[in-house]
Amino acid sequence: MEFIGEREFNLSSFDATIVIPAFNEDLVIDKTLQLLTDMDSLYYEVLIIVDQENDRTRNAVLNSKYYANNIHVLVQTYGPGPANAIRYGMANANADCVVVMMADGSDDARTIPELVNLVKRGVVVACASRYMSGGQQVGGQRFKKFLSKMAGRLLYSLAGVGTHDPTNSFKAYSRDFLLSTQIESRSGFEIGIELVAKARRRNLPIAEIPTIWLDRTQGESNFQITRWIPKYITWFLHSFGPTYKKETP
Repeated sequence: MEFIGEREFNLSSFDATIVIPAFNEDLVIDKTLQLLTDMDSLYYEVLIIVDQENDRTRNAVLNSKYYANNIHVLVQTYGPGPANAIRYGMANANADCVVVMMADGSDDARTIPELVNLVKRGVVVACASRYMSGGQQVGGQRFKKFLSKMAGRLLYSLAGVGTHDPTNSFKAYSRDFLLSTQIESRSGFEIGIELVAKARRRNLPIAEIPTIWLDRTQGESNFQITRWIPKYITWFLHSFGPTYKKETP
């Protein structure tokens, strides 16, 4: 595990670990760090996960005026892609609650304390939902939005997954749940729906709160819709299966 920056805090006292997968997000990461800095109701660490040491995000973080000793860039070793970056961040989290958010500023950091509070109350997956009452998605690809919204409606109504927006990556997880779950995703952002599906199949509590998602204003999305849709379908179907007990990671 490679840390960039020094650790100067009590590892056991964090309210949350915020995991941010990043791929050359030098144009937008400063804005995201600013949004997190404005969130002063939690004591948290930030783990920004990159695939390579020369990723442009790294220098942008180190040169940001919002850089602090609770913010770290980790060079992950699990293999390329966001799913591996997220898995690596989860494996290196120090808090009992792990929040996953994007580097591009599209997620509303003001939602994080509410997500963390749900996990503290016993929810294993707390979802920031664009598609429930009070939520909204502003911008983004229309086809991608249509697919994710329809999938959410079907899973909420027919599979009872506890959220209208299972495909959104912006979620908080119980660390105990993550440690007891075999995460199989290895490529894209389907890891979010995988964990919702597995929590539903184990009959564990899932909850949601509304959020407003804003499309990025700089840089380019690395979302590979045609490559990753089959993986989303796999976990969509998995959600409808019978319940089972604790997994062996």
